[in-house]
Amino acid sequence: MLLKAVARGDEEAFARLYDSVAPRVYGLAKRVLRDPAQAEEVAQEVLVEVWRTASRFDQSKGSATAWIFTITHRRSVDRVRSEQAGAERTRRVAAASMETPYDEVEDAATARLEQQLVRRCLKGLTELQREAITLAYYGGHTYREVAQLLDTGLPAIKTRMRDGLIRLRDCLGVEVTG
Repeated sequence: MLLKAVARGDEEAFARLYDSVAPRVYGLAKRVLRDPAQAEEVAQEVLVEVWRTASRFDQSKGSATAWIFTITHRRSVDRVRSEQAGAERTRRVAAASMETPYDEVEDAATARLEQQLVRRCLKGLTELQREAITLAYYGGHTYREVAQLLDTGLPAIKTRMRDGLIRLRDCLGVEVTG
C-alpha cells in the first residue's frame, strides 16, 4: 500500500500519492473555501501533514483517501472559521471605534484653522506654482493636463509644482521623514 511506503519515508511513493490525490485535495478545499489561493495553501498544508503523519493512518478505520480527505475537510473548515473570526474581530473593532465620542466643534475648528493656514501658505507661492498646485490637487488634473491648461511646458510645470510643494511644506511646518 502506498501510504505505508510513505510512512516509511519513501519519497517516490509520496510523489505517486501526491500526483494521485493533490488535484482532488485542492478541489475539496476550494469547494469549502471558495478561494483558490487559500485552497492552494490548505492543499499544501494537508499534503505536508500526510507526509509527516502517514504512520498514524489506521487502515482498519477507512481508506487512505478517506483519511486524506478528512484532513483536508477539517483544515478547510478550520480556515473558514479562522477567517470568520478575524472578520468578526474587525467588525467589533470598527463598531467600537464608531462608538467613541469625539468633539465635533473641536474637529470643525481645527479643520477651519488648517484651511486658513493652507490658504495663507498658498498665497505665498508664485502665481504659476499656486495655479499648478490648485489644478493638480484640488482639480484632480495630471501634470500633463495642468501643463495644457496653463499653456506651459510639462518640465516647467513639474519644476514649479515641486518647488511650490517644498515651499508649502516649509510654510505648514510639515516634517518629512524618510
